Amino acid sequence: SLDVRTISNHLNVVQSHLESRRAGEDTIQSAIRIAAIANQRVELIQERDNYLNQRKEQSAIVGKLVREKSEDEAALQAAKEASNQASAGAEMAEAQLSVLEAEMDNLLAGIPNLLDDRVPDGTDETENQVVSEWGDISTMPDVKSEWDKDFEPLWHDDVATKLNGYAVEAAVQMSGSRFVALSGDVARLERALAMFFLDLHLSHGYTEVSVPYVVGRSALEGTSQLPKFQDDLFAITPDSHTCNGEDAFLIPTAE
Repeated sequence: SLDVRTISNHLNVVQSHLESRRAGEDTIQSAIRIAAIANQRVELIQERDNYLNQRKEQSAIVGKLVREKSEDEAALQAAKEASNQASAGAEMAEAQLSVLEAEMDNLLAGIPNLLDDRVPDGTDETENQVVSEWGDISTMPDVKSEWDKDFEPLWHDDVATKLNGYAVEAAVQMSGSRFVALSGDVARLERALAMFFLDLHLSHGYTEVSVPYVVGRSALEGTSQLPKFQDDLFAITPDSHTCNGEDAFLIPTAE
């Protein structure tokens, strides 16, 4: 995902990519706001650090006067007061910094990545460019000519249902919507396909990884699942489980 430095240092480039993505005006304004916040953040960090340095200097003066048992009470009180004021200033700057960073993180989560330079400009999939083709469709046999006149192609779930291996209603009764129960040859086919894909990619040098099914919010923000797809994810109540203090979710996929 994009970082704040890239947006603040190369705002024009980021805006150009967002426009190429046909991003909305809200998203473009979020990028502009992030760049502005980044500058304010730098100023607040400098302000906080200056206050901290002042507090350090005045605390050193207080310590020196106390060690020397100085009778200059006015100087001692002035140093203490200056130290307290510097401390209060640092705390105020830190509080403002926390507010800015929270806003910045929230805006940053809604900014998509930059496009690869090879991505062609286009409004929708009709303007996609064909990168490569495999095979020659003209050499394929005319399968339709061999169909019986009463034959009608079916969707994969209809085929699975006719094989008595695709039970939607049973799954809904157990788990609610968006689930299905497979059985028999259909279940075996799903397992075989999973193994086929794993074996194929392992043969091309990939490493097989078995990851946890539950992750924290920051992990899904890192994969850009959050915040955009939060309504599509399965969340775990904080009373049941959290991930290092963060909201917990079931992973959407485990490729």
